[in-house]
Amino acid sequence: MNSPIRNSYGERLEYAYHEADGARSRRIVLIGHGVTGNMDRPWAVALAGACAGAGIDALRFSFAGNGRSQGLFTDATITKEVGDLGSVIDALPGGRYDEIVYAGHSMGGAVGVLRAAFDPRLSTLISLAGMVHTARFVEEEFGGVVPDEGLMWDKPDCLLSSAYLADLRAIGSVLDQAAAIKVPWLFVHGAADDVIPITEGREIFAAARDPKQMIELPDADHVFSEAACAEMTRAVTGFLS
Repeated sequence: MNSPIRNSYGERLEYAYHEADGARSRRIVLIGHGVTGNMDRPWAVALAGACAGAGIDALRFSFAGNGRSQGLFTDATITKEVGDLGSVIDALPGGRYDEIVYAGHSMGGAVGVLRAAFDPRLSTLISLAGMVHTARFVEEEFGGVVPDEGLMWDKPDCLLSSAYLADLRAIGSVLDQAAAIKVPWLFVHGAADDVIPITEGREIFAAARDPKQMIELPDADHVFSEAACAEMTRAVTGFLS
């Protein structure tokens, strides 16, 4: 793939395509990041490479307003990113893939739940430290930050917007959508995650339909640092194989 991908607002989304090693793949894994992230996070690069090495095409991308994608960071909400994911799926070559997998990290995990609940083109869902209770997240992480003035985790380019707060509060939780998802679903979560508690992963796993699998990594933090990254990629490629 080398054609531009644009969302419904006309904003160009940056992406990197990883062609599978060996025979031509009929499957592709789309990789979406979390809030304040982008497609170049080490876990995303490692996962794309692992999928390609396992004979599965991969495409990692940055949601609008993040990384080198066009758009404003202050407009980056879960609702908008659900649309971005749809635009990425739309951009895949027609008839090229029999199976489209989405792997979303953190807030990107919530995006995947909402998209998979109504989009039959997704054949498999993977939640990596996936966000579940969106209203809880914004209150616990940013409850003391002044909207449209303060920063997310003191990151200079990540202004906490009123639009972001309103969207996550309005969604409240993606737990109710779990029962609507009918495709195979993998959950990977670290017990040392201090951003999205592993209890949230267990809660939505319990609500999900079969077939499903949950893999808990005892020492993994929220971004699957160091050795946990290799454990996460093995979990994903093992599930897909």
